[in-house]
Amino acid sequence: MSQLAILEYPDPRLRKIARPVTIFDDRLRKLVSDMAETMYSAPGVGLAATQVDVHERIIVIDVSEAKDALHVFINPELLSASEETIECEEGCLSVPGVYETVRRPAKVRVRAMDEHGRPFERDCSDMLAVCVQHEMDHLEGRVFVEYLSALKQMRIRTRMRKRHARQTALT
Repeated sequence: MSQLAILEYPDPRLRKIARPVTIFDDRLRKLVSDMAETMYSAPGVGLAATQVDVHERIIVIDVSEAKDALHVFINPELLSASEETIECEEGCLSVPGVYETVRRPAKVRVRAMDEHGRPFERDCSDMLAVCVQHEMDHLEGRVFVEYLSALKQMRIRTRMRKRHARQTALT
């Protein structure tokens, strides 16, 4: 296993739309394992392949306190979303240090496959539902800051560019 580099907003590669996974092999299982290690080390609760510059429809999530309940969603599809919504403070490994409140459906039903190609459907609620939607947005080339006002988006882009410039100057 190895940790992968996480792209940071506003990197244009985060805007790429991920393609479906068609081959379920050892390469895919290693990628899922590496993504999980990267997510846990960051530390985070979710990671989409897009965030590590792999533009395939793969997400890993673990919202458990003990970090021992990994969910793998390959080629996820949202089957339904509740009319009931919740507001959650979201953060993102691609937008480090930024946390903003976003409103999303409180419950979703998802169809996906596991890393072996076995299909499943899962009802998700609360934090898991929010994370699934957040990570699925990445697969569509969207970052959570796009749900914010234009002014907040501009401030976050500026902050992230300054952060990147500082990091580049240190190397």
